[in-house]
Amino acid sequence: MRRQVGVTLTGFGAFLLVLALMSRFFLAGQLIKFPVNEYSISRLTGTNVTYTSRQTGQQVTGATVRAVATTQGDVSSGTSSTAVWTNITGVFDITANPQQQGIPIDYTTERLAFNRRTGELVNGFGAAVGTARPNFSGQGYVWPIGTQKKTYQVFNTTLLKPEPAQYTGTTTVNGLSVYVFVEHVSNVPFQSANLAGAQANLTATYTYYVDPGTGSPVKISENQDETVTDPNSGATLVAFQGTLASTPQSIAAAVHTASVSDAEISGVQDIGPLVAGLVAIVLLVLGMLMILGSEGDEYEYEEDEEDMRARA
Repeated sequence: MRRQVGVTLTGFGAFLLVLALMSRFFLAGQLIKFPVNEYSISRLTGTNVTYTSRQTGQQVTGATVRAVATTQGDVSSGTSSTAVWTNITGVFDITANPQQQGIPIDYTTERLAFNRRTGELVNGFGAAVGTARPNFSGQGYVWPIGTQKKTYQVFNTTLLKPEPAQYTGTTTVNGLSVYVFVEHVSNVPFQSANLAGAQANLTATYTYYVDPGTGSPVKISENQDETVTDPNSGATLVAFQGTLASTPQSIAAAVHTASVSDAEISGVQDIGPLVAGLVAIVLLVLGMLMILGSEGDEYEYEEDEEDMRARA
């Protein structure tokens, strides 16, 4: 009986050990991915912004601006390895009434497909920025799961090409430890989508605060200076000049989501395999001790039978 229990414990311990190793080195890669059914709304605000009104063509200065970005996953287009998310961003002048939607300044749409582990953009899947279909590469909506302290190429949806975002340090946002990445764009020309034939130039600094576990930005700051030269008059206009940053409400929501996801990732990748591995080792040791002990009992039992036959 003791031997049978020992064999059972040893077998179960071996099973748990294999399960722990698979969870750590195989299952984690299969289970921990960016979702295909993403849905989130983030907001950025800025003050003292200058822009050119689409309605009047006049420069507006000292404006308070809000950007609202809605991101939604296209579940039907996603696969086990690729997610497809669409984003619609509206920028509004809310100077007159911050509680209302405000006067539209700009609308942008993008549809990006990316690797569900690395966050790197891929082509196909109807990926586009507005009506443009450039060659996509670099990071898009997210950084890799398990972000590293290094420079990443981040796709700029204004320039339609990737730009380097350098790791500059670690800080905390609402108690969450994050990596800081800064992308500098210095007077880079591009084709304006709002004025046919116009020469536009962008100077900007984008700062991303990224949760390294999930690869998700929890806070963003965008300092932009975009100018456009009218092809007819030759006049240069400020298309948009100012700094937009994530609102406290958006930061709090993003930090909460990242923290929950970090705990889930740790459970699958670290804590779960560790606990299973420790239990497996204990069961293996107990099982082997019981098996070895049962062999000694059998030996003593055989000797006792021989002694009884000799005395008879």
